[in-house]
Amino acid sequence: MRLLPKNSEFNWAYFSAFYFAFFLIDPLMSHYSPLKWFFTILGTIAFLLLYFGMFWVNDQRAKLHVLGMVALGVAYTPYNGGADTFFVFAAAISPFRVENEADAIKWLLAVEAVIVLCWRGFHQGILYLVFAVGLTALVGVTNLHFAQRMRANKKLLRAQEEIEHLAKVAERERIARDLHDVLGHTLSVIALKSELAGKLIERDPQGAGKEIGEVGQISRQALAEVRDAIRGYRAKGLAAELAYAKTTLETAGLAVQCDAATTLQLPALQESVLALAVREAVTNVVRHAHAKTCRLRIEQQNGSCRLEIQDDGLGCSGGEGNGLRGMRERVEMLGGTLARESKFGTKLTITLPTKELAAMEGAANEVRGEVRSEVKGEVKAKTDAVEAISIENKGGSLESC
Repeated sequence: MRLLPKNSEFNWAYFSAFYFAFFLIDPLMSHYSPLKWFFTILGTIAFLLLYFGMFWVNDQRAKLHVLGMVALGVAYTPYNGGADTFFVFAAAISPFRVENEADAIKWLLAVEAVIVLCWRGFHQGILYLVFAVGLTALVGVTNLHFAQRMRANKKLLRAQEEIEHLAKVAERERIARDLHDVLGHTLSVIALKSELAGKLIERDPQGAGKEIGEVGQISRQALAEVRDAIRGYRAKGLAAELAYAKTTLETAGLAVQCDAATTLQLPALQESVLALAVREAVTNVVRHAHAKTCRLRIEQQNGSCRLEIQDDGLGCSGGEGNGLRGMRERVEMLGGTLARESKFGTKLTITLPTKELAAMEGAANEVRGEVRSEVKGEVKAKTDAVEAISIENKGGSLESC
């Protein structure tokens, strides 16, 4: 049978229990009669039940155990010089079983008041008053400090767990979005080239073989892109993505018009978001639009970058699917906007600010540089501090079409 719950944060209670031996000094030194020993043993059993039982109940019921200790102190004060031990334990435990510091102070003052009443009511000596009040106050205030720090550590631990949970959720969402974009686009190209190879296999075996070879190459590239997506390095650059998008659309039989400025200067994060947006939009055009032409246009002016992707296909009046939703989330995280029009075909317009984002990225890079120079020296100190605290505490959308 365990006296304390498994993995209890109050394992120090085993060692604190030895201080109860002060209650047994008077019976041993005064040679108590069998009757007095009977009541002494009865009080000892009652205390141990209250003391260890308190760690198995909630805070409200634990307060009743503290009151029981105070009652034992009152009952045994006339007969046992060490009865003030009960008051000391009540003052020591109460800070850990109340909600806040103010309640702990109230409980400590209440215990001190009971000690004074016992001193007056049972006509105890001045040494009893000084010793009982002084020791109870010392232990109570000390444990008040440790209880406050324990509650602060609990809050910090809960905050850290919440941050870790949110980080994991955000990373899962990022991987889901990126895998959707990478695989959706690549599998569409593989399907197109496979169909083309099937049509060419009889009349142009050499051309069919070339298409099949490209399918193998694209498959290997897709595997590398999946690995990059999981690691967080996905985009190969906006220019490369536009060129690849043009090739994909032409393979699908669309006439493509690509108007892209050759002097675009974009922050890396913004370029990555636009590249993934181009990939997702082109994949949706190939899959769902049934279009004959597609126009890609990107320009940078007045402190912003504007990307337009327009086709003459069927359009879409449904809600947003996973691809478009992920695209919108990326754009809005950078302070941009995404608009979709489906009156004549489908037109996506993405606008991202550039001046503010460039300034933010420059500042972030400076901070990263400063942090890298300091991290090596701080990591060991932080780790030692955490270990010390731990030891002390132990003591659609387009896609929906």
